[in-house]
Amino acid sequence: PNVEIVLGCPAPFISFARDLLPSQVRVAAQNCYKVSKGAFTGEISPAMIKDVGADWVILGHSERRAIFGESDELVAEKVVHALAEGLKVIACIGETLQEREAGQTEAVVFRQTKAIAYAIK
Repeated sequence: PNVEIVLGCPAPFISFARDLLPSQVRVAAQNCYKVSKGAFTGEISPAMIKDVGADWVILGHSERRAIFGESDELVAEKVVHALAEGLKVIACIGETLQEREAGQTEAVVFRQTKAIAYAIK
């Protein structure tokens, strides 16, 4: 079957996971920033992710959106940059509990997907 198994892990453990797991299991970082270089203390670039053995990244996770205020546009910028740098992307989309209870699921998912789709054209 045409399937990839991907394990997402915190950045400090990517290399450890890569060494421990069989080669058929891919490793994903849990975030990356939207630019290659610069003074972005605490952020990780796609190049750094690849250097430690991951070839996937998870972007737009609900905690990043809620806690760090990552907008749809920022997530889209990160997706574009990660793809351009050769990473495969798991783009997270979805509504909050409040949005679901308010019947906004379809609108939220459409808005988030649209931001990414327009950015990667």
